Order: sequence, then structure tokens, then C-alpha cells
Amino acid sequence: MEAAEIIEYLRDRDLTITLTDGDSLELSPAEKITHELIERLRKHKPAIIEELKREQRREKVLRMLEENPGTQRAFVTDTESDRHNVILTIAIKDKYSFEMLIPKSKYDPFAMLELLEKGPLQ
Repeated sequence: MEAAEIIEYLRDRDLTITLTDGDSLELSPAEKITHELIERLRKHKPAIIEELKREQRREKVLRMLEENPGTQRAFVTDTESDRHNVILTIAIKDKYSFEMLIPKSKYDPFAMLELLEKGPLQ
């Protein structure tokens, strides 16, 4: 099972999985947690953490658009999750959201702002 499938599996069974303090997972309710489930989570923990961070970034840019109705584009940069890359999460209102990995050595936040402000992305 991949990380997204594990998270979906948990949610389908009314378990809540959250990311706390960057690298810790919290699972509830406690009475539904089995030894087998804990082992599966341990085995896939890094991938699950990355998937939860991806979900958080996406939710953040979508929330930014929702809270600012006149805004057409929103983005979030994550410089902490990947040692070598900046993870750029972009949402275009009523269209799509996506992520880009940009090598840290080549990332220019001002160029990114200029590109996003330039005009419509279709």
C-alpha cells in the first residue's frame, strides 16, 4: 500500500491521522488502533508524512483563494520538507492545483512572483 492509500484506508475506517511537530503522527481514536496498524504506519511513516504535508500545502493554497475571492492565484513555498528542493504549491482559482520541485540553488522567489503576476495561466 502506498501512503495515500494508507491514509484513505484509515479515514474510511473513521480513524483520524494528523501530522504533529513536523515528523510525528497522531492517530485516533485509540480504541481502533491495532498492533498491525501501528506496524504498517511505522513501515511507511516517511511516505505518510510527506503525503500529509502535501495535503496541508494544497489545503493552504485553496483556503487562500477561498478567503480572498478577488485573487486568481495563490502559492506556498516549502523550503523545509526537502533538503535539495523548494516545493512550490500553486492553485489557480476554479481550475487546478499542482506542485513543482525546484532545486534550491535555482529557486528565485521574485521571478516566481513575476511569473504568477504576469497574466493568466491557462
